[in-house]
Amino acid sequence: MTLESRISELASAARPTVAIIGLGGAGCNIVSWIAQKEILGSKIIAADTDAMHLLGTKADAKVLMGEKMYQGKGCGGFAERGIEAARESIKEIQKELAASNLVFIIAGMGGGSGTGAAPVVAEATREAGILTIGCVMLPFSYEVLRRKKGISGIKALAAQCDSLVVIDNSRLRAIAGSLPLREGFAVANEFVGNFIKSITETITQASLVNLDYSDLRSVVERGGISAIGIGDAEGENRIEKAVAQALSTPLLDVPDISGAYGVLIHIAGGEDMTLGEVTQAGELILQKAPATGRIVWGAKVDESLAGHVKVTAVLTGVVSPDKLT
Repeated sequence: MTLESRISELASAARPTVAIIGLGGAGCNIVSWIAQKEILGSKIIAADTDAMHLLGTKADAKVLMGEKMYQGKGCGGFAERGIEAARESIKEIQKELAASNLVFIIAGMGGGSGTGAAPVVAEATREAGILTIGCVMLPFSYEVLRRKKGISGIKALAAQCDSLVVIDNSRLRAIAGSLPLREGFAVANEFVGNFIKSITETITQASLVNLDYSDLRSVVERGGISAIGIGDAEGENRIEKAVAQALSTPLLDVPDISGAYGVLIHIAGGEDMTLGEVTQAGELILQKAPATGRIVWGAKVDESLAGHVKVTAVLTGVVSPDKLT
């Protein structure tokens, strides 16, 4: 075997295998959206207790959770039923996730299937040694009962995930308050989708500045609650504008980001993006979170972003007023 062949073989074996699983109604809606974006290097799985909803979901694989117990009729908003359904179907879910070493678990908190199933799935993936990142939505502040249930579900899930990205629907108003309802929720889908797409493609595909699996693990492993922000800018001082936007509109209320456990930065831009701009983004974020020693970053050239730069910042181990941990 030639050196080139050995390197190629090792590179193929070392490439992370990524799975994205949506649980419950909201989780399945988001993975359907993600599936249409054709994220390279990932397997998309949808799991729900509602057979009709699952039927219309776009995914590479589907699991009807709790088929014997609930016959595809859903959980009726009861998280304890979601737990039971996930436990009934956990072997089937584990089979779909078996080849993965990074799993994104996506769910809406405050209902039944996703709220109940997410901690069960996360416990199984972490026991299998799979790096597990949760991405969940917290109900609006006026949904008092659902929000209370959502916070309880987040606490249960955070105990099982390496890191848990929380998007508070109430924060959507800051960036999508004037949009029609469907388009407003699509913004949250886009945040989650772009975050997962950025991370997945940067660790599985060749990039301008590679972010490898070990880098990712060092920042998110046992990172607690995480907040995500995305900035997009063009023209003069576009990097400063994109970073400022990413840090000023995270979709979780974080009063102080300076004490974040870790920071993950992904920068994407057209062919005109310079190395100086990429390093500047890291420097600007470091100024805002000086206490962390865990900062990793990756950058990718995307021809569709000609004239633009897009900055995705993930702040792990943050403190939220809702006391989510």
